[in-house]
Amino acid sequence: MERLTRKNAKLTETLPIKVVQFGEGNFLRAFVDFVIDKLNKEANFNAGVAVIQPLAGGLVDMLNEQDGLYNLFMKGVKQGKEIQEQRTISCIQKGINPYNNYDEYLKLAEEESLEFIISNTTEAGIDYDETDTLEGMPHKSFPAKLTALLYRRFKHFNGDSAKGLTVIPCELINYNADTLKKIILQYAELWELEADFVTWINNSNSFHNTLVDRIVPGYPKDDIDAYQSKLDFEDKLIVSAEVFLLWVIEGGDKLKSKIPFDQIDENILVVEDMQPYRTRKVRILNGAHTTMVPFSILFGNETVKETVDHEFTGAFVRDAIFKEIIPTLSLPEEELKTFAEEVLDRFRNPFIKHQLASIALNSISKFKVRVLPSLLAFQKDCNRLPLHLTFAFACLIRFYRGEWNNHTLPINDDDAVVAELKRIWESHSYQEISAQALKNEKFWDQDLTQIPELKEQVAVALELIETKGIEEGYKQFASKVAVE
Repeated sequence: MERLTRKNAKLTETLPIKVVQFGEGNFLRAFVDFVIDKLNKEANFNAGVAVIQPLAGGLVDMLNEQDGLYNLFMKGVKQGKEIQEQRTISCIQKGINPYNNYDEYLKLAEEESLEFIISNTTEAGIDYDETDTLEGMPHKSFPAKLTALLYRRFKHFNGDSAKGLTVIPCELINYNADTLKKIILQYAELWELEADFVTWINNSNSFHNTLVDRIVPGYPKDDIDAYQSKLDFEDKLIVSAEVFLLWVIEGGDKLKSKIPFDQIDENILVVEDMQPYRTRKVRILNGAHTTMVPFSILFGNETVKETVDHEFTGAFVRDAIFKEIIPTLSLPEEELKTFAEEVLDRFRNPFIKHQLASIALNSISKFKVRVLPSLLAFQKDCNRLPLHLTFAFACLIRFYRGEWNNHTLPINDDDAVVAELKRIWESHSYQEISAQALKNEKFWDQDLTQIPELKEQVAVALELIETKGIEEGYKQFASKVAVE
């Protein structure tokens, strides 16, 4: 089989470099480059991408061997229907490794057509390294590389305000663009760059915080022959992803006029404030994950899909989301319900086998961030505890006992957390176990025994879980709480 190249695939059209993209990994190619490719084909965006390899080791050479081409396979569930799609992505024009071609990297700053910087260098990528110098060749940190590129552009175009760039980082940290801009200004100070450059950064460039969401398993090595059989050319950069995509970008009409997101049918939101959407994702998507893990493992399920497909555990998760989490959020109810249904479709995806044990990592800290705020907000708003989240809390505490029905549970947490909960479980009193677990401020940043009825209800749930199991224990817990 011939190799995938532009000549072989008859995709010889060249596009102007409008985007410099830091990162050549699976996520960006299945997310950002997919969106740009769709914009090019459906909205005449006419944007070519130059990909920068952020680390010394990477895929740029392989990408260049295929002339920037690769195939994206998307599989998932939408509104209960299984969907499979495949498309050849052709927006990437070239890849550059600054570790062996630094001059070519900096020359990108002189591109007349350049408008956008996009990045995903992992959460650790947006970092300040005071040992980086302006000369770099190349720099160790991504922000230093970007500062040098922006400075070259500033100098080449004599500070022309029209040559500023739109910076859209996709790293999974909150306020990613604000953090990146702050570090760029730190480098400007460290390198003693002129005040006019700082003014140009502040006034002529725009920085947009983002939230990105798409599961990207990446290169399907276990099923590569099946994927390859569907193609006309050999592709060493096949990437697989779920169908669902969410991109929330802080911006206004100016950003909307630059990128015609409204002309493609994708879940891309340009909003003034992305924090409610971040909270929505953390509370509904991540919160549902964290809620289900101990509860569902103790019940006997192994995967997320099994959990939502089972009559009992699926109803439990759904009720937790729709009856207890959504009522505490500030976005419009219908919007939240639509998002929740999309989340459940993603959980049902038959093409992704998501093991519950694999998402049990650091369950205590995850519960504190993802679930506890919903539990406390519900209690405050309704003057009663949420049934499902409270029972899930008890399941979490029971999970950390470490064994269940003569089986070792997949606890994966900080040694100190595991040791403290093991010590707590040395007590033979469920009231005492509940009190000791809830009052530990190192776990929750507060004494949860001060929340009305929580200590008592968790103790009741713990005893019922131990003596009746998960399903019958929950049913009796629900009846007891309803009576009280």
